[in-house]
Amino acid sequence: MSGADLTVIIPAHQEEARIDACLGALFAQALPPGARPELLVVPNGCTDRTAEIARAWTGRFEAAGWHMAVLETPGGGKIAALNLAEAQAAGPSRLFLDADVVIGEGMMLALYTALSGPGARYIGARLTIPAPRSRVSAAYSRFWQALPFVAENVTGAGLFAVNAEGRARWNRFPDIIADDAFVRLHFNRSERTRVEVPYLWPVTEGFLRLVRVRRRQNAGNAELSARYPELAARSAGDSPSGSWLLKAALRDPIGFATYSSVALAVRARRPSGKWDRGR
Repeated sequence: MSGADLTVIIPAHQEEARIDACLGALFAQALPPGARPELLVVPNGCTDRTAEIARAWTGRFEAAGWHMAVLETPGGGKIAALNLAEAQAAGPSRLFLDADVVIGEGMMLALYTALSGPGARYIGARLTIPAPRSRVSAAYSRFWQALPFVAENVTGAGLFAVNAEGRARWNRFPDIIADDAFVRLHFNRSERTRVEVPYLWPVTEGFLRLVRVRRRQNAGNAELSARYPELAARSAGDSPSGSWLLKAALRDPIGFATYSSVALAVRARRPSGKWDRGR
């Protein structure tokens, strides 16, 4: 689609239970007059109905003025899926969206506006975790969402957008764990904007799964520091201060205990190297 002005890229692995809600929320979005969006869904290594469900949306998106393509690939891996989509993307601005994310009303209008600002732009939105089923995940996510970096800054977790000038700051996605942090740290804090539109970003369920996911996150941060120290230096100040943690522990002792227990358990074993759902 040579006339596209923004390409939405959704990598998806075994997401038959969630991709429908993700695409439905995107389809329901109002668009600015004259907008020419493109949607590329990349089911990668799927053995379920992810690709089938995504293809069923094609006619509706096309009728609504989008160009949509489903780029199914037998190989798994988010990074390969991102690079495959980028090789075919026509829009100079990009929105990267996880397949288990549900965006709120007004998201596309807000992103289009934010991306039109001067200079390189990195845009995120207001992350909201839907109520987990398990008590441990509820306590963990409650405390995690209160962290200053999550509550006040631009995390980019599950959703981030860049304009053409911003996208020019890196070439292909490297084979790393923390792709969202890799992109975010190409931008100074003054170049990052958060639109105050919510999106639902699910957390994994249960203590052991939280530990696996947190362990992989930590491995991703360590990998980023080792391979791209100039980028990692921009993460200074992301971690909460000791005084903030003390006050937070007094406000929410159960949340603090759960969060701390997961953090301590992470040190017991190395990451498996496998992809884990959740945050």
